[in-house]
Amino acid sequence: MSKSENSRYLLKLTLVATLGGLLFGYDTGVISGTVGSLDAFFIKPKGLSETAASAFKGFLISSALIGCIIGGIFGGVISKKVGRKNGLIIAAILFLVSALGSAMPEMLITRIGTADHTFSTVFIIYRIIGGLGVGLASMLSPLYISEIAPANSRGKLVSFNQLAIVGGFMVVYFVNYFISKGGGSDEWLNTVGWRWMFASEVIPASLFLILLFFVPDTPRSLMLKNRKKEALNVLVKVNGKIEGHKILSEIDGSVTETSGKLLSYGWLVIAIGIILSVFQQFVGINVVLYYAPEIFKSINSDTDGALFLTILVGIVNFIFTIIAIKTVDKYGRKPLMIIGALGMTIAMFALGFVFFAKSTGYLALICMMLYVASFAVSWGPVTWVLLAEIFPNKIRGKAMAIAVAAQWISNYLVSLTFPMMDDNSFLTEHFNHGFSYWVYGLMSLLAMFFILKFVPETKGKTLEEMEEIWK
Repeated sequence: MSKSENSRYLLKLTLVATLGGLLFGYDTGVISGTVGSLDAFFIKPKGLSETAASAFKGFLISSALIGCIIGGIFGGVISKKVGRKNGLIIAAILFLVSALGSAMPEMLITRIGTADHTFSTVFIIYRIIGGLGVGLASMLSPLYISEIAPANSRGKLVSFNQLAIVGGFMVVYFVNYFISKGGGSDEWLNTVGWRWMFASEVIPASLFLILLFFVPDTPRSLMLKNRKKEALNVLVKVNGKIEGHKILSEIDGSVTETSGKLLSYGWLVIAIGIILSVFQQFVGINVVLYYAPEIFKSINSDTDGALFLTILVGIVNFIFTIIAIKTVDKYGRKPLMIIGALGMTIAMFALGFVFFAKSTGYLALICMMLYVASFAVSWGPVTWVLLAEIFPNKIRGKAMAIAVAAQWISNYLVSLTFPMMDDNSFLTEHFNHGFSYWVYGLMSLLAMFFILKFVPETKGKTLEEMEEIWK
């Protein structure tokens, strides 16, 4: 194969894997357009107290994250037992089941269209199933790409997965907006429209499932199963004959020379991976992504108007992720992470003061856009690049599963606690919804100091060279 053919083959594999990222974004983003409708359909008819209703709302909206945590925890085991590719196939099936079940929780129980608030538990179960798919894909898609890509383009290609994630968010924001616009009323949205939002995921989930049958497993995954000939074939197709044989010998050495125990390279590398994941969520990104339409109702009380402003968030997220992709292999991982953390700190502290001063409007929108841009150019894509790079070959599956599980646990805690802080009468009376944003601003500041002090630069190093840092 010529060099251009190698590149095209690599790009094809990368694009298929990034569909897992797109579904990650789509599945977690679809909830943003349905928050008000789910509140009206499942929560208000229960007649709960303010505290109980806020807690249940937080649980209902963030329930998929329970599945994400489980999927993240078992992602390492699944990737080792069945391989990276088959793990992604399982994720695609889970996405498909969840899309249908979330749209029609009464499916297989009673007549379609007759569900009411008593089906909230069934709905939650289907959201958890989707979360399992997200948890698996969030670990396996960047892992697949990092194990396929050459060192000199790995940062850029792994960042494609984050671009696909934010692309999934952006696409579903458009889908939610047009479904809402097409329905013509909030009443229709609260009874039927939210179902169409969840059902729309069937299309990308089906495409992902079909395309996965036309790509190979990763060379490192194949080598762990002693399928040396197949691994070499993939490496040659991606890197050329000479480089392919060279990389195969490096992989051969790295997968056999250590015991594979989680602490083979000490506890520091594991701790750094976990803390990276925790900070990526504690800076509050999913509050913005899940609750954006509800936040924007303070700017535009009309549901369609709030959903339209959410599209702007998706566009900014997408554009600045592209900037990250173009710069991550040029400037390195650490500079982007530090600049992004500083930008998020300023944006969140400012947003908190905007709410505190009761001068929301478009000033809040500007703060939100600065925050999203700062996250998208740094902690969004670059965290995944670092997680895909810092762990040595023999422990990568296990270590990345722990880091991803920690990320989803943190995501769940943030998503669950935001309504409790934001709807709390005492905090609202004293801080007018600003308190929670100050918390996220403080976390962004701590994240910046963590990168400065503890995280190594991985730019330009092969996955095998990274092992030497931890030895």
